[in-house]
Amino acid sequence: MSSRRTRFAPSPTGLLHLGHAASALRAYDWANQHGAQFLLRIEDIDQPRCRVEFEAAIYQDLRWLGLSWPEPVRKQSKHMADFTAALDHLIEQGVLYRCFLTRREVAAAIASAPHGPADIYPGPAQSMNTSEQERRLADGKSFAWRLSLRAAKDRLGPLWDDLEWQEQGSGPNGETGLIQSEPTRLGDVILARKDIATSYHLAVTHDDALQGITDVVRGQDLFESTHIHVLLQALLGWSNPVYHHHSLLLDEQGKRLAKRDGAMSLRALREAGTSAEQVRKLAGL
Repeated sequence: MSSRRTRFAPSPTGLLHLGHAASALRAYDWANQHGAQFLLRIEDIDQPRCRVEFEAAIYQDLRWLGLSWPEPVRKQSKHMADFTAALDHLIEQGVLYRCFLTRREVAAAIASAPHGPADIYPGPAQSMNTSEQERRLADGKSFAWRLSLRAAKDRLGPLWDDLEWQEQGSGPNGETGLIQSEPTRLGDVILARKDIATSYHLAVTHDDALQGITDVVRGQDLFESTHIHVLLQALLGWSNPVYHHHSLLLDEQGKRLAKRDGAMSLRALREAGTSAEQVRKLAGL
């Protein structure tokens, strides 16, 4: 077996649907075609929404599809100290800041930013001084740790212009090959909150590095996130996987399948008599 390794990393916030099956099967097929190892990882940092029954259903559904993986499966909720250590490293580098803004205040800041994207927070015009931060902390104010792109650019210096990744799939607009990373497309993203030690961006890049993931096979909905992931990898000294973004399955209205929109679950398909091979065909494989 080669040293290459990929993974499927669902969140147990609902039952898997056909879109999840397509992504899992693509990663599993890629691993088999390249003599690589396929890992399963449970990304359950959003504890209020994650449920043990959904995690159990993930294992059942994937085994029904014919997938197998090494044990034990890494569950992110069991390793929050790992993410805290990575967060502390970024704090020491001076590239994070506490953001005390409410969602409404963030929306107002975005709306007032000249020529900025409609959903990208550009960061504060001026850093909050230490005494004001301490006052708000003493008052118990909630905050989020945001990644300062301005500070990260200063930290990396000339390396900022060399941020890139190898894309062997394609982005939503056909982007492929060597992609120049543009972290400013996502603004000052949240990497942790006062009560949650990590966000998706930090947790996924940390675990991909920890588990030696060489190739990331995932949907095009996460293509834009890669701009931030490559920046985090540079700041934390982690290697860059090769990315293989793939197109998404769409519903009759042209929207991507999503749990929140009630996409038909694999369990429902199985109970309706659909075979695993038929699921492959429905997933376009």
